[in-house]
Amino acid sequence: MKVLVTVKEVAEVDDEFRISGLDVDDGSLEYDLNEWDDYAVEEAVQLSEADDDVEVVTVTIGPERAEETIRMALAKGADRAVRVWDDTLPDAGFLDVDTKAALLAAVAEDEAPDIVFSGVQAGDDANGATGVALAERLGFEWAAVVNDFELDRDAGVASVRRELEGGVEELTDVELPAVFTIQTGINEPRYASLRGIRQAQRKELEVRTLEDIGLDESVVESPVERTDMYEPASEGDATYWEGSPEETAGELAAFLRDEGVVSS
Repeated sequence: MKVLVTVKEVAEVDDEFRISGLDVDDGSLEYDLNEWDDYAVEEAVQLSEADDDVEVVTVTIGPERAEETIRMALAKGADRAVRVWDDTLPDAGFLDVDTKAALLAAVAEDEAPDIVFSGVQAGDDANGATGVALAERLGFEWAAVVNDFELDRDAGVASVRRELEGGVEELTDVELPAVFTIQTGINEPRYASLRGIRQAQRKELEVRTLEDIGLDESVVESPVERTDMYEPASEGDATYWEGSPEETAGELAAFLRDEGVVSS
C-alpha cells in the first residue's frame, strides 16, 4: 500500500516587515512545515508503523529552499519525497488552487497511491481547497476535515469522522483510493529525532520538472492575478486607563458618555 502526503512550506511573517513589490520582503519571512500537513504526515507514518507493507511518500511544490522543510517529513518517518519545481513556476507569480491541484495530481498519477493525505488548509493562504480539488482531478473519493481515521485495508475502506459546520460531526466510510484532508488534533505529531534527521539526509528526494510530470507551461495560466500588496491601515486606536477599578470605571463611564454610548 502507498500513502502520498502533500506538504507545503509556509512563510511566517515577522511583526515588523517590509513589502517588496507584490510580496512581503523575503528578509521578513521565516519558513516552516505547514501545521496541518504535520498532522497529515503523522497519520501516514502511524499507518506505516502498524503495517510494514505501507510506503509513505511526500510531495511538495517549491524551490530548492523547500527541501529543508520536506526533509523534516522524512525525518519524522516518511520513506521518500518528491519536490516539483520548474523555471516556469517563479515567473507565474501566483499559483492558484487549480494549478497546485494539477501539479500534485500529475505526481499522484505516477505514484498511484491508495491513500492521499493533505492538510485541511495552509497557514499562509488558508484556501482549504487544494485537497478536494486534487480528489476531483484524480477522480478519487474524498473526505474533508477528518479528525479520526481508521483503515480496514482488507475491505479497502476507511472509516472517518469529519467536522461539519456548527460543531456537528459526520461518521462515514470512504472507499479507497481516496483523498483525506486532515484536521489538527487528529493525533500528536512527533518531533524529529536526531537519528531521524540524519537518516533523512540519506533518503531519496527527487526533483521533477513540468516535463518530468507530463505538463507544460500552460498549467500555470490562471484567471487569478495578484494586483497589489499593502499593509492595511489601522481603523482605530485603543484607549487604556490605569489605576484602581473604581478610578478606571469612572473614566470609562465618562468616555462612553462622551461618545454617546450611554445617556447622561
